[in-house]
Amino acid sequence: MSGREESTWRPPRVCDDYWSEFRHCKSLKNRFHHYYAHGTSPSCLQWEEDYKSCREWEKYKSSEAKEALQRSERNRVAEQKNFIPVWELRKEPPTDWHMPLNQERPQDS
Repeated sequence: MSGREESTWRPPRVCDDYWSEFRHCKSLKNRFHHYYAHGTSPSCLQWEEDYKSCREWEKYKSSEAKEALQRSERNRVAEQKNFIPVWELRKEPPTDWHMPLNQERPQDS
């Protein structure tokens, strides 16, 4: 990679975003929620490593820090693709979308 391309590259997020994600991950509320939902305490090490790599990139333009950030973001995106959406998206609106709702009839509960 040329020096010009190296100097124009920016991390995918601002370094403060990584720090905010780390602080949120370590918060008592998030830890309680994660333990309740998943049965384990969340691992926040990746956010801390990403923050340190981002700061290192800003100070020294380290290629190791750049590669670590890119690898981390790729892993994060790949992990998100593993989750399927809960709802199927519509291709078009329902045919009777313009009709008034029947307010007298009670909804199924």
